[in-house]
Amino acid sequence: MSEYRRLYVPGSTVFLTVVTYQRVPLFVNPENVHYLRRSLKTMQATMPFEFVAGVVMPEHLHFLWTMPDGDADYSKRIGRMKVLFTQALRGADYFPEAISRSRQKHRESDVWQRRFWEHTIRDEADFQRRCDYLHANPVKHGLAQCPHEWELSSFHRWVQQGKYPADWGCRCGDQAGRSTIGTN
Repeated sequence: MSEYRRLYVPGSTVFLTVVTYQRVPLFVNPENVHYLRRSLKTMQATMPFEFVAGVVMPEHLHFLWTMPDGDADYSKRIGRMKVLFTQALRGADYFPEAISRSRQKHRESDVWQRRFWEHTIRDEADFQRRCDYLHANPVKHGLAQCPHEWELSSFHRWVQQGKYPADWGCRCGDQAGRSTIGTN
């Protein structure tokens, strides 16, 4: 069996990637995006952290979170978010009936991949690379021509805060993008 080791540094900023089971595009459904936002806010209320940046893709999520001083448990937060989201889907009659024995044994549904990917930010250059990657991800996957065209991104909030110019990564000349995930 593989041994997964994660770096847990209290107060650190971590880049996280969470993927749906078999890359099912759950987040093309606006109701599922609503469930995700509600799950994140509920989890964040009991397990605080700073939501630095995020993007919701059809079948995966990228986040930058800063953990509180003295706390490094992003794994617990990801697990709680997955549970809350899965429970919301179950209430919406989405939960699949056929679950493999392995997933039953681990008390898992067919909503999320078992693991997630993390990277602890090392310095300011690393932080900027991860922000750029996250915000350019919809363009990379051919879902938008420019970062501002993707509604489910913190890019719009970063532009409002002056952290990116409105035309960052833009090829179309129209900076009319708006809503973000993770805004309060």
